[in-house]
Amino acid sequence: MKVKEIDTALKQSAILVSIKKDLDSLEELKQLLANLEVEVITTFVQSRLEPDPVTYLGKGKLEELKALVQAYQPSFVVIDGEVKPLQAKNIEKILQVPLKDRTQVILDIFAKHATTEESILQVELAKLSYELPRLVGEGKSLSRTGGGIGTRGPGEQKIEERRRYIKRRIAWIRKKLEEIRLNREIQRRKRLESDLPMVSFVGYTNAGKSSLLKVLSKSDIVVSEKMFSSLSPVIRRVKLPNGRVVLMKDTVGFIRNVPHTIIEAFKSTLEEILYSDLLALVVDVSEENFAEKMKTSIMVLKELSAESIPRLIVFNKIDLVSPEVLEKLTTIYPEAVFVSAKTGKGIDEFLQKVTEKLFQNEAEEIFEIDPSALPTVMKYCELLTIVQEEWCNGKIRLKLKGSKDVLERLRKVVLGGIEE
Repeated sequence: MKVKEIDTALKQSAILVSIKKDLDSLEELKQLLANLEVEVITTFVQSRLEPDPVTYLGKGKLEELKALVQAYQPSFVVIDGEVKPLQAKNIEKILQVPLKDRTQVILDIFAKHATTEESILQVELAKLSYELPRLVGEGKSLSRTGGGIGTRGPGEQKIEERRRYIKRRIAWIRKKLEEIRLNREIQRRKRLESDLPMVSFVGYTNAGKSSLLKVLSKSDIVVSEKMFSSLSPVIRRVKLPNGRVVLMKDTVGFIRNVPHTIIEAFKSTLEEILYSDLLALVVDVSEENFAEKMKTSIMVLKELSAESIPRLIVFNKIDLVSPEVLEKLTTIYPEAVFVSAKTGKGIDEFLQKVTEKLFQNEAEEIFEIDPSALPTVMKYCELLTIVQEEWCNGKIRLKLKGSKDVLERLRKVVLGGIEE
C-alpha cells in the first residue's frame, strides 16, 4: 500500500501511537499535526523498551490497534518515532490504513512552510533521502511491469525505475544546493569584510525568535504561531545603545529527535550558525517543559559543533508568566535576559547585554586628529565606540574602542594618508 500524502485541503484525522510514555513528545506531535490541520482522535500507548523489529508494537498490540482503527476510522495512523520499512509494510498490511511516522510529519510541515528555492530543494532532498531505503516491498503498486519478447527478461520492476529516478534527482538537488551554498559563501565573506558582528537567534521551534527579531529590527518579518514557520535565514541590521550596528539572524527552529534526513538536507543552512559572534538562545518561558526544550536546543548546538560560541539565554514570553516564577528563574539563571516580544518589555536590557557580550574584550586606542579628519572617522561609527572626546591644542583627541583590525585600518586611513 502506498502511503498517501497528508492533504491539508480536507480535515483529516489520526490515531497517535507511542511505545514510550513520553507525554511531552505526544503533545508535541499533536501540535505538529495541528499545524497540518489534522485532528487527533485518540492515543494508543504501549510501554516497551524497544520497538518490535517486525511489527513495531508486537503482533498482539497491533491487533488491539486494528480494533481501534476499525472503530474510529481515522485517515491514517501516526507513530511517535521513526518506523523502518519492514515495520511500516507489516503495520499497513494489518491495519489497512495509511501510516506515517514522526519524521514524515515533520517533513510534511517543512514542505508546507518552504518558500525559497533553497528551502524547497532542501525539503525535497530530505523527503527523497527518507523514501529511498523504504522502496523495497511497497507492494503491488510497484510490482513488475509485463515482460515479453524484446523486453529485459521478465520485465523491469517499477521499483527500480523509481530508485533510479530518486538517485538522479538527489544528485541534481545536491548540485543545485552546492551552487546556492557557494553563493551564500560569497555573501558571508562580504558580511565578514564589513566587520559587523553577527548575532544568531537559535532555539526550539515556536520560541518566538522571529517575533523578537521583528521587534528589534523594526522591520517587516512574517511571524506565525505555527511550528517551523521560518525555514530560511533572515538577517537584519540592528542598532545597539552605544551606536554600534550588528547583524541579527533568525534561524530554523530546533526540535527533539531531529530526523537525520533533515539535518543532512539543511546542513549548509544550519552551519551558518558557526559564523556567529554570539548566539541568542531564545526560550519560551511560558511552557511547562521549557527546561527540557532548552536542553534539546543545547544538544543540537553541540551536534553542530557550535557549543564554543558565546551564548546568551533569552527567556521570551514573560508576559505569560507570573512575577513569582520570574523571580525564581532570575535566581536560577542570573546571566539570562527576560523579555516579551509582544509587549517590548526587557528589550533594552537585551540590547545592553548583547553590547556587553560582543564588545567586552575590544581594544581601546587614542587618536589625535585634525578636525578635517573627523568625517572620515565618523564613517567608522558603526564599527567603533567613542569612549571619550576632547579638544587638545587645536586637535581632537579621541579614545576609540573597537576590534584591533578596525582600529589599525582607521589608523592607516587617518594618520597614514591612505585613501578609502
